[in-house]
Formats: sequence, structure tokens, C-alpha cells
Amino acid sequence: MDKKPELLIPAKGPEEFNTAVNFGADAVYAGGETMSLRAGARNFSDEELAGSVAYAHENGVRVYVTANIFAHNGDLKEAEDYFRRLREIRPDAILIADPGLFSLARELCPEIDLHISTQANNTNFRTVRFWMDQGAKRVVTARELSLTEIREIRDNIPEEMELESFVHGAMCISYSGRCLLSNYFTGRDANHGECTHPCRWQYAVAEMTRPGQYLPIEENDRGTYIFNSRDLCMVDHIPDLVNAGIDSLKVEGRMKTALYVAVTARTYRKAIDDYFESPEKYEKNLPLYREEIKKCTTRDFCTGFYYGKPDEGSQIYGNNTYTQEYIYLGQVEDVKEGRALMHQKNKFVKGDRVEIMKKGFVNTDAEVVSIYSPERGEVESAPHPKEEIEVRFSVLPEKGDLIRKRPEV
Repeated sequence: MDKKPELLIPAKGPEEFNTAVNFGADAVYAGGETMSLRAGARNFSDEELAGSVAYAHENGVRVYVTANIFAHNGDLKEAEDYFRRLREIRPDAILIADPGLFSLARELCPEIDLHISTQANNTNFRTVRFWMDQGAKRVVTARELSLTEIREIRDNIPEEMELESFVHGAMCISYSGRCLLSNYFTGRDANHGECTHPCRWQYAVAEMTRPGQYLPIEENDRGTYIFNSRDLCMVDHIPDLVNAGIDSLKVEGRMKTALYVAVTARTYRKAIDDYFESPEKYEKNLPLYREEIKKCTTRDFCTGFYYGKPDEGSQIYGNNTYTQEYIYLGQVEDVKEGRALMHQKNKFVKGDRVEIMKKGFVNTDAEVVSIYSPERGEVESAPHPKEEIEVRFSVLPEKGDLIRKRPEV
């Protein structure tokens, strides 16, 4: 059997980062406060990034820092200062799309591996060889490639050159994510990390001589979403990803919650481990992976371009509705005297039935017995987002567990 691929999980902040480490990631990717294509994410200060890198390394997990904007002249001095700081923090790799930033990072951070972002449109084996000749350790394949094309790339590059591919998360309507819509409509540049996601907006066709008359393209009761894509999910296809020669399986989502991070990390971790333990075990557990991967907020799923150009209707999504099978209530930060200390994320009340999500693919049903607020005393409900509370459950959770519940019908 081929070698086991790395599981690479996103993190928008320290809470999500620790969750990724604790719930099964082999590596975590995150952005600092500059040079990242997810400016809307919380991102990390230098101090937080240094602490997270140390925590990951203590647990045998690698860290990749994103610096994948397309830089203008005015960005270069800031990039120079940033790379010097990253040299002190020592992540395992820096993820870059821009050739100018690549040369700058190679000069200033010679001890840190450099990875080439999917934003660089990496669609053939000569491109991968080019980046290897420049000193790159890894290339992230374009999302528009099929598994057959990735296998061909793998067969035409040296074994030591690594390939990373997205296997789960939101898809972008633009080629390899290089979107111009956001800049055109709002003045916020997606290639500088400021995307406003206009692909999720509602659109209609208008005929110029009939102002005010909008002709629907394809419409349901929510509207028309012609640029909107389904989410990618390849948890059903681990054997094909492995056989394609992919070294790192990457989950999208540096804007997502700790629940999303925990669900995707834990589910893909189990799927990969099950397959390498026994392909028969993996096949048997496919319904389990499918059930679990939907327990966070997602759109409908597709397999992207992995099996060729998507059939009509298989990738474009007719509305922008999310499916929310579970609501994230919070993460247990500590346990004292039988109470779980946490910062509440969404409302819940005394008597609610919840699920305690643990490492190792274990879910435990429990009831909320009591809720205590240091400011308000004993309360019947926790309605205030981010409020610090202490909760007694019918089953005592552990530090690091996540608490979730089904939405009320």
C-alpha cells in the first residue's frame, strides 16, 4: 500500500488551532496578521503564533503559515519584516503564491520549507518541477485537476517533491481561487485576502431595453445563485486520493468554527487510519463517516473536478442554504468541582439534551443539569454569546471536549 498521507487542517485562531491538534491533525495551517488570503479570519498575532507552533511541536504536529497574497510594491517591506519574524517563530513551512514573495522568503528564511499555494495555478508536472528547481518542498495542486491528472504529475516528478490537494470544504467559482468579482463589486481585493464572497450573492439576467425587469436563470423560493458552488467532500474516496499519490490531504476552512475543525479533523483522521488498517474496515465504516461529517454547518457536497469535469448540476448549487445538523455550544476549557467551564457560543437552556464530542471518535449523550454565571448566578439559560459560564452535565466532560446539540425542530 502507498504511504499514509498527511491530514492538514485549518485554524483561524488559537482555539481552532488547539482543536485541530487535539482532534487528529498531522499538520495545521494558519495565517498571521499580514500576508494571508483570509484577512477576514481572526488570524494570529506573532505571540499567539509562536505559542501555537510550540504547542503543535510538543504534540508532534507540523505548522504551515500562509503568506499567499499577490503582493504589490507597497507590500514588500511589510513582507520582509514578516519573514524575519517567522524565521524566529520557526513554523515548518510557509505557503506562498507570489514569485516575488517566494524569492524573499527563500532569502530571509532559508531554514524553513516553502510550499506553493493553489493560487499559483499548479496544473502540470513541468510547473511542479519548476517550483522544485526554485527550492520549493511542496506544491498545492489546482482544484481543477482530476485524480488522473494528479497521478500523472506524481509519476513525472521526483519522489521527494510533495503534492498537497484540497479534499474538503468550500469551492471557489474562480479558477484556482483567483477571483476578481469582489474587487469589482466592492473594492475589496480577494487576492489580498479581503474577499466579500460575491459568488454567494443572488443574481438575475436583465435586458437593457427593459430596465427593472429581471429574468430568472434558475430559481427556487430563495432566489438565483448562478456562481454558488457546493462544498467539496472526499471522505468517501480516500483510496482514490491515496492511489493518486497525494502526500497531504487538505481541508479548507480558515474562517470556520472549532466545531467544523473538530468534525473534519476527527472524521478524516478515522477514515484515513481505518483504510490503512484495513480497506475492508474503511468500506464498512463509510456510512459512519458520511453521518459524522455533516454534523457541522455545510452546503450540499460534491467531488469537484476529481473525477473529470463536473456533470451539469453536480457542482453549481441552486441556493445558498447551509445545512446545520448540530449547533456548536462551546468547548470545555476546564473542569472544576463537577462543572465544565466554557465560553458559550450559541444559546442553550437547562434540561437540553446535548452531545459531548470527544477525541477518538467518541460521542456521549448528556443533559444540561445546571448553568452558573459568575455575574448572574444560577440561571435557566445561556443566551449571551461568549459569556463565561459553568455547566453541570449529567455526564462529566473532559477539558478539550466540544459540546453540541441538534437544532430544535
